[in-house]
Amino acid sequence: MFFSLEREGLNLLNCLDFINTVVNGSSMLRIYNTLTRSKEVFTPRVAGKVGMYVCGMTVYDYCHIGHARVMVVFDTIARYFRHVGYDLTYVRNVTDIDDKIIQRANDNGESFQALTKRFIDAMHEDERALAVLPPDREPKATEAIPEMLALIKRLIENDLAYVGANGDVFYAVNKFSQYGQLSGKNLDDLQAGERVEVDQAKRNPLDFVLWKMAKVNEPAWESPWGSGRPGWHIECSAMSTCCLGNHFDIHGGGMDLQFPHHENEIAQSEGATGEKYVNYWIHNGFVRVNEEKMSKSLGNFFTVREVLKQYRPEVVRFFILTSHYRSALNYSDEQLDDAGVALTRLYTALRGVSSHTDANIESEYQQRFNEAMDDDFNTPVALAVIFDLARELNKAKEQNSSKVPSLAATLLALGNLLGILQDDPDAFLKGGAGVGDTLSEQDIETMIEARLAAKQAKNWAEADRIRDQLKAEGVVLEDVPGGTTTWRRE
Repeated sequence: MFFSLEREGLNLLNCLDFINTVVNGSSMLRIYNTLTRSKEVFTPRVAGKVGMYVCGMTVYDYCHIGHARVMVVFDTIARYFRHVGYDLTYVRNVTDIDDKIIQRANDNGESFQALTKRFIDAMHEDERALAVLPPDREPKATEAIPEMLALIKRLIENDLAYVGANGDVFYAVNKFSQYGQLSGKNLDDLQAGERVEVDQAKRNPLDFVLWKMAKVNEPAWESPWGSGRPGWHIECSAMSTCCLGNHFDIHGGGMDLQFPHHENEIAQSEGATGEKYVNYWIHNGFVRVNEEKMSKSLGNFFTVREVLKQYRPEVVRFFILTSHYRSALNYSDEQLDDAGVALTRLYTALRGVSSHTDANIESEYQQRFNEAMDDDFNTPVALAVIFDLARELNKAKEQNSSKVPSLAATLLALGNLLGILQDDPDAFLKGGAGVGDTLSEQDIETMIEARLAAKQAKNWAEADRIRDQLKAEGVVLEDVPGGTTTWRRE
């Protein structure tokens, strides 16, 4: 049985437009705001528009699975904002100058520009593999030096920054009364836990650097305080406000950036402009391996490229979406294997149905999906809706129901909003992971023909032997009356 949605004159883009017209302007999106430690109804600063800035990668090495989570989480959030009709400006920066970059470039005997270009290109390759759409703007730290200098100058004028004894420029933390508002940390408690630095360069051990004086064999830029380079925190204040204005809607990043990086961004930005910096702060949880935080020091560190040698990119994206973005994501081969099995179930439901669709959307599933995403972008619940939909589609296919076109169109449209189910079902199911596959598609087809001939000759033992051999090679046959017509890799 093969249902051609194309015969119905259907089109996927119109399908998505229909969803947009249903929900546009009526969304009750609620976001957990780290700043207020509560879930709040999202209200944009400007009706119909959203400005979102996300801290991106420091490009001195290949992206790891933690980076992949940031990419996928905020790509999914961006997709949903656009789905419900917002005009979104999504900014994700690149840190292309810092201590680790300089050290790695020096170790390699290359310029920091050559190093960062190589890893920016690699980052974009990983991004494309994971179906992550590019941000609207991708500013680089080295391109925002004038904006950083202007911010630092304003902070000094506002008596919130000073030149230290070593020539570096520091932010005076105790001059900013709201310090600690994001992280919930108390300035007195932080003070008690710090030691006064031996060189006495700072007035206060909690003060952080805005501009570092030039050192030998390090890149440097001219400034009113001498040749040097920016501190890490000032980079994001400059790039975000340059792209989105002094006050914008959403700032995101990993939970590990909440303190001190994002706390310091608030102090810098609000101290310089006198305006509120960000309305909603979104932080995604850690990636854990065997219940421990993934880190190079623990030796449990996986790059995206290493993982993609074992698992298909869509499986990795699906795996990331199975956990709520604020929860810890526990990485293991078992979890990724389970993600592959689950994704196979969805593609199996779509198999035999043309992907060129323009049917009526099943409003019940669309509404349930939207409700899940409106609840702080709850992708696990949204995926549960998609699996309910797939089960209904399987039943409809068995019954030769007229609902097949609309169910399949809805499944494809909702999958698109999560960045999944965009491959050809047959190609996905026959493709496998590509790791350890010893049989080509032609080999499999030849064995299937031999099995069919054996069955026609009533040589059941030979037919079973071929089936078992294919099974041992990870190939599952799906028999229907008249002979085997489909197969897939496990």
